[in-house]
Amino acid sequence: MRVTDLLVLLDSEVVPDKTKVHLASWNGREDPLKEYLSGTFSEWQCWQTRRNFERRFVLSLIALPETDHWLFAGVFMSQGCERPEGRDCYHYNLHALASCSELSGRLVAHFKRTGRQSYLDANNWVEQIVLAHIRPKRMTIAQFPGFKAVDLAKSELDVIVKQNLESWRTALSSVAGVYLISDTMSGELYVGSATGEGGIWQRWCQYAVGHGENVELKALFEEHGPQRGSAFRFSILEIADTHASIDEIRKRERHWKRILLSRSHGPPTCEIQPSHHQIIVGSTPAGVDYSHEDPRSSVAGTNRFEA
Repeated sequence: MRVTDLLVLLDSEVVPDKTKVHLASWNGREDPLKEYLSGTFSEWQCWQTRRNFERRFVLSLIALPETDHWLFAGVFMSQGCERPEGRDCYHYNLHALASCSELSGRLVAHFKRTGRQSYLDANNWVEQIVLAHIRPKRMTIAQFPGFKAVDLAKSELDVIVKQNLESWRTALSSVAGVYLISDTMSGELYVGSATGEGGIWQRWCQYAVGHGENVELKALFEEHGPQRGSAFRFSILEIADTHASIDEIRKRERHWKRILLSRSHGPPTCEIQPSHHQIIVGSTPAGVDYSHEDPRSSVAGTNRFEA
């Protein structure tokens, strides 16, 4: 089914000839999916470097980790724009249509973008933008699912920390332990440990705002920019009491290093960063896929987008 046909059923005014499609994806600085989950997408979208929304309606689609899949963020009525003094961008007066809001965060479209264009005239693409599926519930960050089921994309971790979500903060700050950062782009694994007051929560808060002062990640960010972190996923390998000794936690960290290496294809090289307890493993364990396409296959469990 064509997405535009479904929208017309919800609101007969939203016809393709009057609609601009906004394909919102990483722009080198901000992640629109993170903005949506944070509840700030509408305002984020209002700011444009050019006059991109010169039609009556804006159909907003946000790139999802799954290739060629886009989350419907709503249809917005454009009521003009202004260029604030001293700013080199435009601010649009956009209002979300209540008539289409029931599918916001639920409808997932399939569309194969052929280039990098982010603003399309809907009437030229009606056949290509089709319904993939409709989620039973709006996409949000789920409540803390239990330690074994933690599997967070970097964008999700950022939202959890920014919103200081109570269930996550309470659980993660109550334990120390050993965690895994998997780089879905390169396949490298970073095993780290968190000890003392604040536990895993305190350590992961550092990653939410940057590279956590980890030497290897810092170098990676300097070479590719902070957006490189969007390929990271965070999971928990083992938990311990926050009063456990540092030596005990590091012993368990070395244990996980051996386990991951023993499952690798051959003897990959690894580097140990003692100051940050990071072990970088040069290949992904056999039989484990850390790709965005199937985040449920990582060591610690399931995707944290709430179904």
